[in-house]
Order: sequence, then C-alpha cells, then structure tokens
Amino acid sequence: MGLDLEITILLVGLNHKTAPVEIREKLSFKDSPIFPLEKLKNEELSFKEAYFLSTCNRVEFCFVLEKSQKDFFLSELFSFFEKEVRIKQEEIKKHFYQLENDEAVKHLFEVACGLDSLVLGEPQILGQVKEAYQKALFHKTSGIVLNRLLHRCFFVAKRVRTETGIGGGAISISYAACELAKKILGSLKQKVVLLVGAGEMAELACMHFISAGVKKVLIANRTISKAIELADRFKGEAYSLEELPYVLTKADVVISSTGAPSFVITKKMVASILKPRKFRPLFIIDIAVPRDVEPEVNQLENVYVYNIDDLKEVVEENFQERKKEALRAKVIIEEEVFKFKKWLKQMEFHPTIKALSEKMEKLRQNELAKTLKKLKNLSEEEKQHLEVLTQSLVQKIIYYPINYIKKDHHEKGSKAIGIIRQMFELDNLETEIETQFKQPENLEILDQTKEELPKKEEKQQIDPSRKKVLFQ
Repeated sequence: MGLDLEITILLVGLNHKTAPVEIREKLSFKDSPIFPLEKLKNEELSFKEAYFLSTCNRVEFCFVLEKSQKDFFLSELFSFFEKEVRIKQEEIKKHFYQLENDEAVKHLFEVACGLDSLVLGEPQILGQVKEAYQKALFHKTSGIVLNRLLHRCFFVAKRVRTETGIGGGAISISYAACELAKKILGSLKQKVVLLVGAGEMAELACMHFISAGVKKVLIANRTISKAIELADRFKGEAYSLEELPYVLTKADVVISSTGAPSFVITKKMVASILKPRKFRPLFIIDIAVPRDVEPEVNQLENVYVYNIDDLKEVVEENFQERKKEALRAKVIIEEEVFKFKKWLKQMEFHPTIKALSEKMEKLRQNELAKTLKKLKNLSEEEKQHLEVLTQSLVQKIIYYPINYIKKDHHEKGSKAIGIIRQMFELDNLETEIETQFKQPENLEILDQTKEELPKKEEKQQIDPSRKKVLFQ
C-alpha cells in the first residue's frame, strides 16, 4: 500500500490588521522566562514541527501536524493561549487568522518578502523571520518540512528583491528625509546631522542617517536629559535649544521635529550663522506639525528647506510604485508555492524509494557474500570489480521502478506507490523469502508464490539442478 503523507501545515496568527496592540503584546510572550515553543513542548501539544514569529506588528505560529489531529490540536492551542494570557478563548479567537497548506505557505512567503508588513516591502522582516527560524532550530521544533519551507522563504524573499523594485523608494517620512538628503548632498559619509527634537520621528531619522554613514549626529532638545539619552544611544552630542544658533554652524543636515507651537528655527537665526558657516550649503527638513522652520528661511543663500508635505508627495509616489511591484512579487510567490507543493507531494514516495534501495542493497550484499565464499582465490582487485559490477546492476534494475513512481505518481497517486510496494514486498520488514536468503542451505523452489511455500518441517531434498536464484 502507499504511504501517503498525512500532514497539514497550519498557520495561526494575528497582526496589526486583526488585533490591537494590547492583544498583540500579551501574546508576544516577551516577558515570559520560557520561550513559547518550549512551553508548547512542555504542554505536549500534538504537533510534529513548530515555528514562532513575534514582531511589533505580528505574532504567528506555524505548525506541521497530522491531518486527523487538526481540530483537537486547535482546541489544545487556544486553551493554552487562554491560560497564558488570561483572556477567554472566544475573545482571543476573533483576532486570529488560520491558514492551511498552500495558503499558509503563500502567507509565509508574503511575510518574508514584506508584502504583509505595515510598511509595504520593508526589508527588516526577513531578518526577523531568519531569527525565528534559528530559535526553532535551537528548541528542536523544526523538522524536514519547516526546514525546507523556511529556506524557501529566504530564497523567495531574495528573488523578489532581485527581480522586482519592491524595496525601492522611501515610504516612511524619516526614511524619505534621509533619501532626499542623499539625493541633494550626494554621499553623507562626511556630513554632520543635527536633530532638533528628540521624539520618535527624530529617533527613526537618526537610525536612517547613521545607516547611511554620517560622520556625526548632534541632538538639540528642549529637555536636555532627553537629548543626552538619545546622544548616548547613537554616540552623538547633546545640546539644549538655547544653543541652537551655535549648533547650526556645525551641521550640514538639519531634521526638525519638536512639535513646538511656534517657529524654532527662524530666518533671523539662520541668517546670523551663514557667515560663520562660510556659506556652506545647509539642508533643512521640517517634519514637524505645526512647522518648526519659518518658511522665509528658504530665501537665504545656500539654504534649502523642505517640509512634511514635500516628503509626503515623495512617499505617496513611491508607495504607488511599490504597489505595482507587489503585483509582480505575487506572481513569483505563486510560482514558488507551486514548487513547494510539488516537493511536498514528492515526500509521499521518498520513503518507498528509500525502502526499495535499501532492500535491493541488502539482497546484493547477501548474494555477493555467498558468491565470494565459493570464489576463494580471488584477489582484492577482483573482489572490488565484483563489488562495482553488482552495485551497477542494482542501480540499473531499480532505475525502472523508481522512474515509474516518479513519472506515474502525479497521475495515479498512491496507486503507483502501492504497486511497487506490493511487487517488492516493501511492507514486510523481514519476509519469509528474505529469511531463506540468510539460510542458503534451506533455499526452496522460488517459482511458487509466498503463500505456497512449504512449511519448514515439510521440506524435501531438492535436486541442485532444479534450484533457482531469486531476483526481486
């Protein structure tokens, strides 16, 4: 009979679209001293393989389990969630999505490519998926299916990045500010960046500029302690807003995001520092609402001011381009889902091919050993030639049944596997015929069927000339 691969790939998760941050936080297991995959193992839930991904915008589990166990497993899993976060199952369930097999594979590929991210096409998620896979390996919950699936995730993400423009163009304000600075000033490697304000926007901008290789980061803030905290994190220098005119003389790029009720950077202030700066170009990006920079500053020589609306136009234009590229990425993903499905289908006949190869190799070794006992005067070289000859014969013989399985499996399904398993008696670990091979003195007439073989106590002496050699 055929050995069907009776498994289900099940993905259970929630993200920024389906659950508020309060729910995502509780199910992220950030504060748990025991990693969730280890907890699931300790609970002895009925899965074969498992993977866990937790980011600020999503929490996802992917399991490989027996098809027949799916309903029971989901009941176990949500009971586990209820116990862990102390929220009723009915409340938790409405935030979760459940995907199986092809849809689960497709979703994992889309996540790795950034197509399901809050920021379309963002590249950071791939690193997070890789880290989650490493943790699954560490906790020994990833097996042959998830290993293959997650490696395909990495391959698909790389292919999408290479073959599409999904990662092109800035689609966050802070990143757009950095890209705009590079476009106007060229390389930022020897440039000094001044952040006016020390909030979240300034922090994100700081990260982008440091990634671009700026020479130094300066932070000016109304609350000096906050400026010092940010400066410590990014190895920069901290200043108060009162020192702003002096700090402006040192900067090449200014990012302002204070949220103050009135202008923080005025035309008068900037005009006063142009001469000390020797009229070097000054690039100012005002991402505050209301604006931090007086519009007239843009009238000054070698001073360039951009506000949030200028950046939003760039962001929106880039976002529309990414959406077009996302369509191309989805075509690639569909193709790769089909390839993975084909690989998974082939898993059904791999055990049969392995069993056939092992059985034929065992027969080869037994027959060769008997022959070598009779040919006692052979040299080592001659023995090696016989070894190679028999190996070659076996490979040529099993080529045909293996090719038959691979070729006809997609049309006949498990019937093709079943025919080969019956023909070569692969479901009997120790058949009566194999036993006879281990006892040459009891070799019977083997043109009878297995059922017709005489019992051991009824054996008669057989003329040696009538003995036949078995070929399976």
